[in-house]
Amino acid sequence: MDHSTYRRFLEGDMQGLEALFKQAARSDAELLRKIQGKEDLQLLDLACGACHEAKTLASVFGSSEREAGDNRKMLFVGLDVRAREIAEAATRFTGDSNAEFAFINGDATKLERYRQLPCAFDVIFMRHQNLWDGERTWEEIYHKALEKLSPNGRLIITSYFDREHLEAIDAIENQGGELLITQANENSRKLPMLGRSVDRHLAILKRKG
Repeated sequence: MDHSTYRRFLEGDMQGLEALFKQAARSDAELLRKIQGKEDLQLLDLACGACHEAKTLASVFGSSEREAGDNRKMLFVGLDVRAREIAEAATRFTGDSNAEFAFINGDATKLERYRQLPCAFDVIFMRHQNLWDGERTWEEIYHKALEKLSPNGRLIITSYFDREHLEAIDAIENQGGELLITQANENSRKLPMLGRSVDRHLAILKRKG
């Protein structure tokens, strides 16, 4: 795939992801409040790779659509075990009017190691969670993510596959999560592997209790 085609696909995927978040917010008043509210917001993007979605999420949860003079502060933290990808993200995203960016080369199963992380996050995101690539590892990632959620926080995942999405939801519920919404992405871009497409499903969960 040439660079211009890749960029075109990426731009379309990000537009689709933004639309998917806004659609989901219509069914979750708390998520809508986090998008439209004036309170400071902290977002953690786990296993984010090169974190192509960083600017999109900053736009969704940042201050771009609020009233002029709104001083809401958004902290966006991306964390991934792959050093090269997270370094690429740190180079590309150095901060803008919507968010302060921080990127950590780290293990999402051991979040307690990273003292620079806030005690809790309002939103934790996992794009294309990867349960099928290591079930026990991802169960631990889900567990750690739920531990890091604020009391009214939202854990949001997207998935490539129908079945994997349902299995991921079950796994998160087994770790103490509660499903609020799951929805299919009608505009998901199909990929060469049968049944696989970009952000095919999105689910929103919270911590039980």
